[in-house]
Amino acid sequence: MSVDRIGTAAHANLMLTQILKAESAVDTANRQVVTGKVSTTYSGYGDKTALMEAARSAAARSDANVGAATQVSTRLDLQDAQLNQLSELVSQVRQTLTKSAADQDATALMSQMQGFYNQAVEILNAKDSNGYVYGGDNNQVPPVTATDLNSLAALPSVADAFVNGQVKTTVRIGESQTVEVGMLASDVGSQLLTLFQQVAQFDSGANGPFATKTTPAQQAFLESSIQTVSNAAEGVNAASAVNGIRYQMVQDTMTQLKARSSVYSSFVSSIQDVDMPEALSRLNQSNIALQAAFQVTATLNRTSLLDYLK
Repeated sequence: MSVDRIGTAAHANLMLTQILKAESAVDTANRQVVTGKVSTTYSGYGDKTALMEAARSAAARSDANVGAATQVSTRLDLQDAQLNQLSELVSQVRQTLTKSAADQDATALMSQMQGFYNQAVEILNAKDSNGYVYGGDNNQVPPVTATDLNSLAALPSVADAFVNGQVKTTVRIGESQTVEVGMLASDVGSQLLTLFQQVAQFDSGANGPFATKTTPAQQAFLESSIQTVSNAAEGVNAASAVNGIRYQMVQDTMTQLKARSSVYSSFVSSIQDVDMPEALSRLNQSNIALQAAFQVTATLNRTSLLDYLK
């Protein structure tokens, strides 16, 4: 006669279920340790999936706006440097006119004015990767067309020296926030170019040219030009101030956007990312449970009535 094992089919099925459950727990814990994520599928997050994806989408929008704001900040920073250069240039023009009037000597005045004009045109015709900085919506051609004082003097009006567009560049940097980035060459440079045209036209007119000893008419003109250049300086400085205000606004917005993105990302992380020490502990416990299930099953499969009859 044979001695049957005590284990029954019911016992075997029960232990098989326990083994499968333990294997699943090991697999889940191992995957969490490897990926650092609670789950690799949406089903693993249950009813938190919608909240997690909404926060992830909001973080992505904030990051995109940070990128746009960063580009705007770079553009405004470039304009700040150029406007400061233009302001310094206007200051030099004023000093030159003041000295010529004080010394009653305009020997080198026109050569100096030509040099200043060239620098002004270079600034107003500055380019970046998108086109001419001060071109507005016509930024693929130089906004100032008069390349020297003679060309400027020949124009009926200073306005004819500018071919920039009239629409200033604006950029969206938030959900409902846009900032006007662009400035127009005609807005920034009209007063200064008006001065240059007046000087060039006077030099080529009936009371010119300027020479070593200024005439009474030339002296009167130079003294009146000092006020004109002062007005031009105020215009450039005002443009620089507006640019600075916009720059600070963009910086503040970037700070807010980064903070918002951090909050959204942290929320996503709180749902998605595992606590690694806890995940490692679960993996260890699951492995122990699996080994125990294997051992119990093996023991039941080996146990027979003979073990109890000894």
